[in-house]
Amino acid sequence: MSTSLPLPTDVRLMNLAAGLLSLVFVVLSLGGAAWWVLRHPAFAIQSITVQGELVRSHAASFRNHVVPQLEGNFFTLSLAQAQQAVQSVPWVREAVVHRVFPGQLRTVVVEHQPLATWGEEGGNFMVNEQGQVFEAPLEDVDIEKLPRMQGPDGSSLLVTRIYRVMSPLFETLDFRLEKIELTARGSWRVWTDSGALVELGRGSEQELIQRIDLLLRTLPQVTGRHDRTPMALLGADLRHKDGYALRLRGVSTLTDNDRNSLDGSRR
Repeated sequence: MSTSLPLPTDVRLMNLAAGLLSLVFVVLSLGGAAWWVLRHPAFAIQSITVQGELVRSHAASFRNHVVPQLEGNFFTLSLAQAQQAVQSVPWVREAVVHRVFPGQLRTVVVEHQPLATWGEEGGNFMVNEQGQVFEAPLEDVDIEKLPRMQGPDGSSLLVTRIYRVMSPLFETLDFRLEKIELTARGSWRVWTDSGALVELGRGSEQELIQRIDLLLRTLPQVTGRHDRTPMALLGADLRHKDGYALRLRGVSTLTDNDRNSLDGSRR
């Protein structure tokens, strides 16, 4: 029968110290290897692949806007930061960024589809099909074919919705809406491609529709009495309770019969 004797205290301390030193060596070695991998040029971002239906986004735009904002290599790069960089490119509405080993980024891009210009003339702001305001070079789009929208900050979704409601109504008489505005006081006005200004005033969506419907139903009748077509319309004020006021090309005022006809059609 053999008996195990305990190791002397100094021997046990030496073994413990040796173990700790070995552990520190391993940790430092792994840390050094990781540092080498993370800093090695082989893992730098070497290319960015852009996918999606791109019409107005160009390679130069991605190179100028995205590359300067990227920090780190394949392993240390923040994908959230890279996504923000891609979405800062003009015309980019949404982007999703993925890593592709060993040094590539792949991004899937959705572009803005312009519906109208936004704000005062001379700016680079537009409204997309979703009613969101974005900034991009106007020379990339034929702005002559786009209507203009104006409204207080944060009102683009509402203005877009009302535009979509009104536009088909005016098209029944071959008018195209050239501009729609929501004033700071909540009043609506629109301009047609024929140069007519229509003051709609305040009200709910349904109230606005009713006023436009009255105008468009009776306009051919009124203009016909003066040997004019609806395209002779210069202005209409729909803010009156029991009717509306018109301005027609070549006609200075409306007759009393015209006013009575308009008031009667409203009742």
